[in-house]
Amino acid sequence: MSKYQQVQKELLNEPKTWLITGVAGFIGSNLLEKLLKLNQKVVGLDNFATGHQHNLDEVQSIVTDQQWANFMFIEGDIREPNTCNSSVKNVDYVLHQAALGSVPRSINDPLTTNATNIDGFLNILDAAKNEGVKSFTYAASSSTYGDHPGLPKVEDRIGNPLSPYAVTKYVNELYASVYARTYGLKCIGLRYFNVFGQRQDPQGAYAAVIPKWTAAMIEKENIFINGDGETSRDFCFIENTVQMNILAATASDDAKNEVYNVAVGDRTTLNSLFDSIKETLSENDVQYSSEPTYRAFRVGDVRHSQADISKAESNLGYQPEFNIQQGIQKAMPWYVGFLR
Repeated sequence: MSKYQQVQKELLNEPKTWLITGVAGFIGSNLLEKLLKLNQKVVGLDNFATGHQHNLDEVQSIVTDQQWANFMFIEGDIREPNTCNSSVKNVDYVLHQAALGSVPRSINDPLTTNATNIDGFLNILDAAKNEGVKSFTYAASSSTYGDHPGLPKVEDRIGNPLSPYAVTKYVNELYASVYARTYGLKCIGLRYFNVFGQRQDPQGAYAAVIPKWTAAMIEKENIFINGDGETSRDFCFIENTVQMNILAATASDDAKNEVYNVAVGDRTTLNSLFDSIKETLSENDVQYSSEPTYRAFRVGDVRHSQADISKAESNLGYQPEFNIQQGIQKAMPWYVGFLR
């Protein structure tokens, strides 16, 4: 039995109460679905800045009525301390996902990114400390590695941040570390590497590359690749990310007060990604015949990104279940159904 299977069995036998911030978002709603299926009690907080009601509706349609009754939703903003204080009442574990993502968004509007990702983070962190929760698990980011040239990326070796977004995510790690040392709050930061999967928003100016390209191909629109297409990323399917959140939250104390990479430990170029999405869409009866259009590299982007996941494997028992191709194949029917 894997560590993840063991933890799920224990949670089924002894349900806990969880807070998910950003619960109506892509990652938050997938966490909600998993925890409700494990018969956990869940409090969800979201202001719908980037999340969607249809994500919550979809989860409701998947779980049982009894499981859905274990969910309490709070519409509110992490920038409001009182909202954070009320959301953590009687909570065992916090999974903090709420943030304004996207490097380009942060470059265009650094003030709002800072207010949400730093002020909001500190509000929920402090509320969790005051409530005495068992652990505080938060969404960190691979952008923290900045201009460090080393591959694969190892948690204790970072460079200079390349965007306001990266700054905010690094500050989160600094605050979590201080709260761990000063107040004894058990924190774990999860440095996400290009998470993708079902319910990731394909619309909007700041859509991630996989849903954005998938939507464009379904709608027979042009695909634009920044640079020469040989830029590479460590794409991580959502179910691997859900596993890491649950393992991190329930980990023993000696594994906490750390940051961990959340990835599969591999690299995929944008050119290869284009071919993979195109091929998988074809298997789902969607044909796309155009070639991509190449344009200038995007400001703030790193050239290559790949994670070393050995620390998560050894400390948390993490075993990624899906590589990029398996994840795309599993997520594609959802995208086709959502966009058609």
